[in-house]
Amino acid sequence: MAVVGDIVAGILKPITDVIDHITVSGDDKVKLQLAQLQAGMAAQTATLQYEQSLLDGQTKIIAAEASSSNFLAAIWRPITMLVFLALVVCDSFKWLPNPLAPQAWTLLQIGIGGYTAGRSVEKVVPIIAAAFKK
Repeated sequence: MAVVGDIVAGILKPITDVIDHITVSGDDKVKLQLAQLQAGMAAQTATLQYEQSLLDGQTKIIAAEASSSNFLAAIWRPITMLVFLALVVCDSFKWLPNPLAPQAWTLLQIGIGGYTAGRSVEKVVPIIAAAFKK
């Protein structure tokens, strides 16, 4: 998710560089810098709102699955992560005939990161968005 913020910052950087090197009166330069900062803040706010809406959607899907009356739909994510945990332990002790492929490690990072980072971002994004609105 930080990738979107990096893209926005990359787009605004050349504008900042041009404003820094432009030769206009001090007041005009300050007005340009202020306009650039406001545009940057608006872009960051929009990015945070977009990321919050994505997280809200993901949260609703996971909550719907967890509260499902269908047993398999309710527990497939935890079972998947437990299987990967077992594979990691087996791989660490060299109990597997072949080591885990890099793709398996990537999938594990996404799975664990999705639970951990998703929950953290879900709590932090509203606070940051409120700070940008001030």
